[in-house]
Amino acid sequence: MRPGIDRAVGRTWVLTLLMILALMVNITYVQAFQAQDLRDSALNPRRLTDRFTVDRGPIVADGERLAWSEPVDGGERYQRHYKDGPAFAPVTGYFSVFSETGLEAAANHVLDGTDPRLATANLVDRLIGEPVPGGTVEATVDADAQRVAYRVLWEADVRRAAAVALDAETGAILVMASTPSYDPDAVSTLDREKAQEEIERLNDRPLKPLLNKATDEVYPPGSSFKTVVAAAKLEAGASKNTRVRAGASYRAPQSGQPIGNSHGGACSRNAIPLIEAYAESCNTTFAYLGAEEPGHDAVAEEASEFGFGERIEIEDGLAAAASVFPDTDSPALSALASIGQGSTVATPLQMAMVVAGVLNDGEIMKPHLIAELRAPDGGSVGRAAPERLARPLTSEEAAQLRDMMEAVVDSGTGRSLRGTSVRGGKTGTADVAGKSYNDRWFIGFGPREDPRYAVAVLTEAPGSGIESGPIAAEIIDALAA
Repeated sequence: MRPGIDRAVGRTWVLTLLMILALMVNITYVQAFQAQDLRDSALNPRRLTDRFTVDRGPIVADGERLAWSEPVDGGERYQRHYKDGPAFAPVTGYFSVFSETGLEAAANHVLDGTDPRLATANLVDRLIGEPVPGGTVEATVDADAQRVAYRVLWEADVRRAAAVALDAETGAILVMASTPSYDPDAVSTLDREKAQEEIERLNDRPLKPLLNKATDEVYPPGSSFKTVVAAAKLEAGASKNTRVRAGASYRAPQSGQPIGNSHGGACSRNAIPLIEAYAESCNTTFAYLGAEEPGHDAVAEEASEFGFGERIEIEDGLAAAASVFPDTDSPALSALASIGQGSTVATPLQMAMVVAGVLNDGEIMKPHLIAELRAPDGGSVGRAAPERLARPLTSEEAAQLRDMMEAVVDSGTGRSLRGTSVRGGKTGTADVAGKSYNDRWFIGFGPREDPRYAVAVLTEAPGSGIESGPIAAEIIDALAA
């Protein structure tokens, strides 16, 4: 060949090699770094087509399988099943032809075997082209206590209800119950039409059974929020014995409507110790604290430190709705918000976290639902470690608030719980505008000897917050058993 042609051919070969090299780099990058994102993309039609061809791993708690897969169609597909589905639905969620929720979503890639942490355990299967089974997810919930919580909420004959129990020292979610609930088996059927019909039926029901009432919905917390206001007062330099304003009624500055108490007694006196105002749940005291001293900004700051204003992450991809204390410069609105009415709303998880902070010496540990992740061969690939989320209270402030919560049970609005496993707590009754029912709260801790469980219970029905107290007691009994 002539020299000019030789050079042209040489350049062509170099360009070709560079293009091949670039293609190999791109393929390697896609397979190594983008494979999971591409599998999960809503634009990938195989994401839904292939989801039931995988031997998905189980979700377990206390050695029991809560969710598992069984082969059908000669082993070509796998059907998901759930034990005591309505009781554990807020924990497991569901895995359907359309989507996944709960732990099925949060731990999806461990369950379907695609999590990188399972790569070593699954290497042989991958090399020989065998189907790779999923790993195991061990939940933090106490299985027996979860069943008890669901049963007592269901038997309470209320509109909606939820309960959360936390291990205050670790943040582990031990109970997360919600009613009305649903059966994940019916949603997780392989029959696309039946699954669609069931999801539409559940979504059409007015109380939305698919929504986890413990984390996905917010409610006015009523007087249970006075725990946060009391913490703000302690932070401002008061003690449990500091005398605070009470009285039969309180009219905030620039307000035309006075706030009164639900009953008389100690709340009618002009000034009483903070611990007594808290135990008797004096609206006039806490409306004044929120509107004037220490005031809106102090309460808002304290609420923020407890977690209000942000979605609470439970696991990657699984978070609770944000609880809210309103941002306002109106003393009247601040007064109403500080007694847990108006625009103040909270999830049961958030209120359980408030109790956990009081019980755990002022520290709130990050709530979590996964205790351990295991490979198909049983080896651990991840274990939960307690992680501090916030410290809204000093040790001394937490100790004083524990005394105040104990006073509620010993001599205040929760005294009907004396003799039960509830050592301390706070009642809350929130009016719901235009409705015949109230949001009835009880938040507390127990058991009486060596308390470690922080509990929040919400029920919707006529009546007051103390009616949710026996439910909290039964949950604590089940946890302590």
